[in-house]
Order: sequence, then structure tokens, then C-alpha cells
Amino acid sequence: MRIGVDGRKIPESRTRGPVNSLEHAHELGMAGLFFRTVLDMSPALDAAELRDIRSKADELGMYLETGLGKVNPYANPEAPELRAVGDGDIVLGFRRMMEACAAIDCRELWVATANYKSAYRGRWAYDRFRTDVAWTEQLAATARFLGTLAPIARDLGIHLNLETHEEITSFELVRLVEAAGSDVVGVVFDTANVLQRLEHPVWAAERLAPYVRQTHIKDAAITHTEGGLAYQMRPCGTGVVDFDRILPVLAAANPALNLTIENDESLDDLPRPRRTMLIEAFDSEFLDGHPDLTVQEMAAYVDMVQSYDRQIRSGERIDNASYAALPYGYAETVSYIRSSADHVRSVCAKHDLPVESDTKAGNLAESAR
Repeated sequence: MRIGVDGRKIPESRTRGPVNSLEHAHELGMAGLFFRTVLDMSPALDAAELRDIRSKADELGMYLETGLGKVNPYANPEAPELRAVGDGDIVLGFRRMMEACAAIDCRELWVATANYKSAYRGRWAYDRFRTDVAWTEQLAATARFLGTLAPIARDLGIHLNLETHEEITSFELVRLVEAAGSDVVGVVFDTANVLQRLEHPVWAAERLAPYVRQTHIKDAAITHTEGGLAYQMRPCGTGVVDFDRILPVLAAANPALNLTIENDESLDDLPRPRRTMLIEAFDSEFLDGHPDLTVQEMAAYVDMVQSYDRQIRSGERIDNASYAALPYGYAETVSYIRSSADHVRSVCAKHDLPVESDTKAGNLAESAR
């Protein structure tokens, strides 16, 4: 396994561009970059531009991962670039993106099912609770679209990997993977997003591990708040996600899995209020929307939250408001990435997991701290 970082959220990614971001990540001791979509690397799918990015990754000895976009026909109109790249034909757009990825030997490709709307609070932020189309129909439409893309993926030797995105449960992902075929569809396991679906990250990891082919490694604080629970991203090792239990499960299923840190994005790059996300965990309509959730898992989840609340009360962990008030520019984001990677490395070392040794750049970065 190798430890890398999100190609969209690494600091200054927009100004540096993909090639320079690879160099930046290498300087920070990261072993790879995961660009969310191939259009993040080249909006026009320029073959020469994509080859240059691949060449830079190879030159630096880094992994290069990427993806496509949303595969829910009710959600992908909100990303018009997916249709535009196919000159109006969205299936052709996906084919072109997949062919471009295959040409640079990127064959594990991120896809997702819907969108999170940060302008709204609680369940209305999630497409799962749209009132114009039921979530069951969105899942059915997603399954049909995956069925359309599957023959293309098989021809190209590609896996389409569905993320544990904010709106979908791990139970639903398993059903989608098994319906399409695990030879062509897998999972991007985001270790913290499952918290928003009231799933315990360890339990979710155990359900998903046989299908996990890419990752977003991240952590979050979950605390009681008015209206439910508050979710706030934190560096790995400082939230509720138990990497001590999760990483051995993932490594046992896929010992060559890349572990990509997804950091909170710098306020210099994306100025915004640092809000927490509201999980309406005790609302009857919210709970009814999670029919697979068991009493046993919910009990383990609540116990995890109560344990974290005790850590805040004891002063072991910082509360949400104080954390949100801290400066968070370039230097703080780099620290977030490095401390997260250090935590993942320490867990891997503790359990003797197969992790590629630090790059030369990583050793240099460590000595320069």
C-alpha cells in the first residue's frame, strides 16, 4: 500500500495545476495523487496533456488515480461537463473519459451517486431526501446506467468504483456492485462519509472490504448538537474513525490498496465559513430513510459518539466551535495532510501492514520540519 493525497484538495492545486501538484505532493512525502475526475487533469481530455501528467507521476515514482463523475442520471445534469465532453451524448462522454483514462493506464476510476448541497442543513443537503424523485428510483436509475457503462469498462479493463459518498449507504453500494458485477464495479471507501449515514466506520469497512479498490482516508468529529449530531472533518487520528481496526481489514482484502488522504480544503483556496454538517440522527423521517440500519450498529455508533464527547469534556479533544475558529490556510492544511499521513503510517507499522517505505522526498520533508 502507498499513502497519497487528494489531487483536488492538496493546497494550491488550482494555481499549480496537475504536474506541479504532483511535484508538490512529492515534496510533502506523498506517494501519489488521486484526481477526482480525469477532467480535473485535462478538461478537454487532451492526450498530450494527460501523457505529461502520467509521465511526471512515473518519473517521481508516484501513483496516479482518477475518476469520471456522477453515475446517477438524476444527479449528473448538475455536472454539465459530463455531457459536453460527449458533444451532447453523455454515454459518449463517459466513453471518451474512460478511453482517455485507459490510454494513461488509469484503470481504477472513481464514480459517485449524487450530490451534497452545503447551502442546506440536515437531510435537505442530501440528494437521498429529494422530494421530486425517490431515492429508490435514483438507485434503480444508477444501476441501469452502470449496466450501460459496464461493457465499455470491460472492454477497456476498467473498474468503476462507487464512493461511499455522503448520501449512500454501504448496504446499497454492495447491492449495486453485486448487481453490475464486481469484475467491473468496485468501491471507493471514504472512511468518514459513512458516519453521515449513521454507519459505524469499522462495521462499514467489514461490509465493503472485498470490493474496495480506492480510498478516501479521512476522519471526523461527531458530537451531539441541537437537532441531532454535528459532523466536522478533523485530521486522521483526532476524530472518531478507528484506523487501528479499519486498516487491517482493508489490507487483508487488498494489500496493494492506495491510501489517499482527503484533507479539509484550505481556506486560502476555498474561502468559506467552517460550518459543521448536521446529521438528523434522532429524527423519525431520517431514520426511516435508512431501512438497513440495525439496532446493534446504531448502538455501537452512539457509544462511539459518547466516547468522543467525553474526550471533549476532559480536554483531550478540542470542541467544534474552537476548532472552527483556528486559522486554516496553506501551512495548516499541509500540517493536516502530514499529521494524517503520519497517523496512517503509525497504524500500519503497529500492525505490520504492507506499506511502501517513505520516498526520498518524504524523508527530506521530514528532516525539514
